[in-house]
Amino acid sequence: MNKTEAISILHQTLGYYQQNGAEYLFGCPVCNHHKNKLSINIDKNFFKCWICDYRGRNIRRIIRRFGSFTLLQKWDQITNRIDLDRFSDLFSEPEPEVKQKLMLPPEFDTLASKKLPTVAYPAYNYLRKRGVSDADILRWKIGYCNTGEYYKRIIIPSFDNDGDINYFVGRTYNNSSYRYKNPRASKNIIFNELYVNWNKDLTITEGVFDAIIAGNAIPLLGSTIQANSKLVRKIVLNDTPVYLALDADASKKEQKIIKTLLQYDIELYKIDTTGYEDVGEMPREVFNQRKKQATFIDNDDYLLRNLLLAI
Repeated sequence: MNKTEAISILHQTLGYYQQNGAEYLFGCPVCNHHKNKLSINIDKNFFKCWICDYRGRNIRRIIRRFGSFTLLQKWDQITNRIDLDRFSDLFSEPEPEVKQKLMLPPEFDTLASKKLPTVAYPAYNYLRKRGVSDADILRWKIGYCNTGEYYKRIIIPSFDNDGDINYFVGRTYNNSSYRYKNPRASKNIIFNELYVNWNKDLTITEGVFDAIIAGNAIPLLGSTIQANSKLVRKIVLNDTPVYLALDADASKKEQKIIKTLLQYDIELYKIDTTGYEDVGEMPREVFNQRKKQATFIDNDDYLLRNLLLAI
């Protein structure tokens, strides 16, 4: 890499800077602190703000988010970025995509109302016990069914980018032996894509209640992630950093997902979930702290983890 050109592009993107050894200190465009606290190490391809903790292991993400398209092109030229054509198998679609649309159960009632009927309180109280706030209920458009096929189940709908329902999760709240009852529909969707911010880091969780706790998150809805799934395509196209927050006992599943994501040069971190059954059982402050302490995963780490699992 031509370091002089790299500094020039960063200067045009972020403004005035100071050099401190191998570190270049800029004003942080996220927290806008009055001092230059965004530290960038070009040799290590790493950046971190010492005030708001905005950080990453790919400086390109700063140029993409805060610079112009021309500057991004220049950055790609001097860093020899791998072209997306390498991933032609990922983006090729031999057949036109058929949009999946579903209807909520006809018995669905919202839990976001300020005045709930008496029959709604068991469902509402179940959510509160799981740490789901009124703001979460409103944002995720959570409801319930008191009759019909989804009797005594929480219903959490998924909305695609156009605001249409493409899936929903039905979870019992009265100790039924069948905890989840979901529609017979393809799971190759991005759950609640309407609310996903691809310019922020994305957390991948096991279930939907985990995703509610995690914030900007998507639940798996299955055992793994397929390489040609809509989710992987979106992550690669948007160059979105990914945090894995899977159940502590899902190590084999986790390794398969890590392998899939690393082959597309995705910036990947692992959140420690030990001590809890799943993320949904974590207090939010615990999850946020563990996210800050997440482990960066690269190919060397993946190989080491495989060796340890084989012992």
